[in-house]
Parts: sequence; C-alpha cells; structure tokens
Amino acid sequence: MPETGTVERSTLGSQEYRGLVVVDDEEIVLTSLRSLIAIATDCRIDCYTEPKQALESIRRNGADLVIADYSMPEMDGMEFLSCVRDFDPEITRVLLTGYADKDSAIKAINQVALFHYVEKPWDNDQLLLIIRNGLERRLLLKQVREKISRLDDAHAEVKEMQMKLLKAFL
Repeated sequence: MPETGTVERSTLGSQEYRGLVVVDDEEIVLTSLRSLIAIATDCRIDCYTEPKQALESIRRNGADLVIADYSMPEMDGMEFLSCVRDFDPEITRVLLTGYADKDSAIKAINQVALFHYVEKPWDNDQLLLIIRNGLERRLLLKQVREKISRLDDAHAEVKEMQMKLLKAFL
C-alpha cells in the first residue's frame, strides 16, 4: 500500500486507454510532465509545443486525457480545449496555468467543461491523482455508452419479439 500522499505506479496505459496529450509552449514543462507521467504510469504520452499539431494528433489518434497550458502564443488553452471538446466531449480536459485566479478557473470550468484546473507549480502527487481520476472518468463514460448501446439493442429485440407475437395472435 502506498504511503499517504503518494500515488503508486498505475497500469493506466492498458488497451483501454489511448493516451494523454500535453500541450505547453515551454519545453521544460513538457519534459517535466513527460518524465513524471512515464515514471508513475504506463500511459502513452504525446507532448506538443504547438496546439494545432496537438489537435491534429487528437483527430488522428484520439486521446483520453488532455492537459493544456492556459497561456500559449498560437492559441490559448481555453480555445484549444474548446476545440478538443467540440471534437470529442468525452475526452477529459485539464487546464494547467500559472495564473491562479478564481474567476478564471470558474470561467474555464464552465466554458470548456474542464475536469480540473491545476496551478503551476503543481504538486506531483496531486497531478497524478487528477490524471488517474480523469482517465477513470473517461473509461467509465465509455462503459456507460457501451451499456446504453447494449440496452438499446435489447430493447429493439424485445420490440421485434412483441411484433412477432402480435402477428402470431392476430
């Protein structure tokens, strides 16, 4: 069992997950996050300094969780995460920011349906917990969607049986 405040190595990189995408215009931030996530999880992580490249990768390969910096020159984190939400609303979205302002956090949560808002400098254990919970959220959404689909199929089958019964007795 892990000590209090630590997160044990996760096996979140299994077939169930397509991976994480991190976007920040500072290479040092990407290097830190890539190292942290690689050491603590089995997740695939793709890092980008340019939001447009990250969006193309997400469109091509999908993603389960996206972490984006708030302030980037080409496209800010809010605009980027809004594009991610428009592409796939079930991708878990996390905003990383050096601007710790409560109003901005509330606006971001509401505007792009953020899963979490993380301030720089981040606490590694807290960030890993956010990632783990965000990936679990994504997996649960996928499972719910699959169960709903199975229920819809079963409902259609019951309707078909009802019609056959009605025809048989008429």
